[in-house]
Amino acid sequence: MAEVHHFTYGAFNPIAAFLLAFLGSFFGLLSTARARGARTKGRRNRWLLIGAFAIGGGAIWLMHFAAMLGFEVPASPVRFDVPMTLASLAFAVFAVGAGLLIVGHGRRSLPKTLVAGGLTGGGVLAMHYTGMLAMHVAGDIQYNLALVVASAVIAVVASTIALWFTVSVRGWAPISGAAAIMAIAVCGMHYTGMAALSVHLEAGALDRVVGFRPLTLILPITLITAATIIGVALSALQAMTEEEFTDGAGTPRRGAHAEAGNPWSLKQATIATAGRRPSPRPVPMRSPTNG
Repeated sequence: MAEVHHFTYGAFNPIAAFLLAFLGSFFGLLSTARARGARTKGRRNRWLLIGAFAIGGGAIWLMHFAAMLGFEVPASPVRFDVPMTLASLAFAVFAVGAGLLIVGHGRRSLPKTLVAGGLTGGGVLAMHYTGMLAMHVAGDIQYNLALVVASAVIAVVASTIALWFTVSVRGWAPISGAAAIMAIAVCGMHYTGMAALSVHLEAGALDRVVGFRPLTLILPITLITAATIIGVALSALQAMTEEEFTDGAGTPRRGAHAEAGNPWSLKQATIATAGRRPSPRPVPMRSPTNG
């Protein structure tokens, strides 16, 4: 069995992984909080989709590969298959999105949250082990069944807690605390799954390891991260703008409603100014007198 390193760059990888998991969870919880206040189904689904990309793409997938940059097998090169890596991203976003759509509509209930948590946890596991399947080394990768089961339990429990948070927490402080708990759970699931891994080298297989080097994935991961953040921010900004200038049914506000929804309305400012300043009274004209 080959020697395996999980923290090649020291504390950098777990800290970076935790920060990505925290930020993704934080923005995802902010999005789901906005979804609860949406007045139409379409707008609610839009906020839930934004939350799915933030949690699934950021808190889970990006965290996974930030942590994987610290994985090394000294006796073998480590390479990644890009299509399988992207497939793991799709699993993460789809699983979180499905869970959010289940709990994001209708009344909050524990049975519904448990079902959604099991579905989302299964998707998170599929993401993790698909990402591991995308990793190539000069030999076979085997797993300890007990630790795999432990990682599955952590994934389901973490997903259930995360979904409960998405329909429960409000306010900056509770959302920050919930995001920290979610980040710890996601990182715990990842490193438990990695602890289950062992590598058994094959003689003469060094030349058959193909794929991208882990460090060469930094650029595409950075670009995907930037594109995801920009896309989420623009989608959220557009959604908030539409909510600001339209009523609950999606039709433009008119009259006083439009002015109330736009604090920078020139007409509103003019009316407010006119209301504060009394109009000057007309000076009565004196009739001319004969000299």
